[in-house]
Amino acid sequence: MNTVEAPVRTAPLDHLLHLADNALVLGQRNAEWCGNGPVLEEDIALANMSLDLIGQARMLYQHAAAVAGNGATEDSLAYFRSAEEFRNYTLLELPHASSASERDYAVTIVRNFLYSALMLLLWEALQKSKDAQLAAIAGKSFKEVRYHFRHSRDWLVRLGDGTTESQARTQAALKHLMPYTQEYWSVSAIEKIANMEGHGIDVAALKSSWDDLVNDALQEAGLQRPAPGADLPQGKNGQHSDHLAPLLAEMQSLARAHPNALW
Repeated sequence: MNTVEAPVRTAPLDHLLHLADNALVLGQRNAEWCGNGPVLEEDIALANMSLDLIGQARMLYQHAAAVAGNGATEDSLAYFRSAEEFRNYTLLELPHASSASERDYAVTIVRNFLYSALMLLLWEALQKSKDAQLAAIAGKSFKEVRYHFRHSRDWLVRLGDGTTESQARTQAALKHLMPYTQEYWSVSAIEKIANMEGHGIDVAALKSSWDDLVNDALQEAGLQRPAPGADLPQGKNGQHSDHLAPLLAEMQSLARAHPNALW
């Protein structure tokens, strides 16, 4: 008797690319601190977190490449797509400063906190995805993001409850970055499809829990939560700031210069 195997359930390609692009872009940004960290321990910590994020991106790109077919690979998805094709949150592509000044560690910490607080909830929920491969990736990523969240939260409290200057710079970073988190809660068409099919989740439903994590940390740090911005970033819909293209140009330059190279 012949048996018919159940079809393999996979998340929509653009949903996988959104998750992968988030991890890759923030991993690349955090890696810019390598050799420039404020203290050696933090230099190493950010390098390790960058490796975690790039590892998550690799797993997601590999899965996305299998879904896309047509010869797609993790490298082609990471190195040979234009800025307009990337689906990461705008928050993650911004430089490490809220002005034209040199990189500011407070900006890095605040961004990592605002993002890891979301992913702590998102990866936990995606472990129940009907896409078994995505659920497995979520399980591994959840273990890593728990450290990312703890690290950034500890530093947020340390900076907010520190010197007059550290508090002022952290408050300024919050004012600069918080409006970009509005993009988390605007559900895209692809996210809606992934949620309806059981591959993804309703990210907007995480807002209350995210607010609790953020408000609790800000209260402990003695920081004020800024009002949400009026403009809605659209990075996950391919509309990016002017900062993404230069970041990708630097990251992709070697692969594009030697497209057929084997390492």
